[in-house]
Amino acid sequence: MQTSASDRIRRMTVAGVYPHYVAKAEKKGRTQAEVDQIILWLTGYSADQFQAQLDAQTTFQAFFDQAPAMNPDRLLITGMICGHRVEEIQDPLMREIRHLDKLIDELAKGKTMEKILRSPA
Repeated sequence: MQTSASDRIRRMTVAGVYPHYVAKAEKKGRTQAEVDQIILWLTGYSADQFQAQLDAQTTFQAFFDQAPAMNPDRLLITGMICGHRVEEIQDPLMREIRHLDKLIDELAKGKTMEKILRSPA
């Protein structure tokens, strides 16, 4: 049986991808603290809870399933990521992962944290 890209992503660990998020941000003069702030804002994890998820090698599927409080303002995230409109992605997990990818991209592109961490107008 062939494994789909979506299945592979579901089984990837957050700890395996997190260093890439940090490296992408740092390459553009941003910080690990800003990456962490984005992740905590999006998921509702505390810093200690997030570190525990990294230490436990939690998959993306479990990471988002166990998130304490997904930020309702994440639904304000729109635009293109990896050739797809974030707001049109049907698979709930893939949409959450792409929300995170989009926020990290915006950080690397120099947007202010105030704009990245959306709030209703």
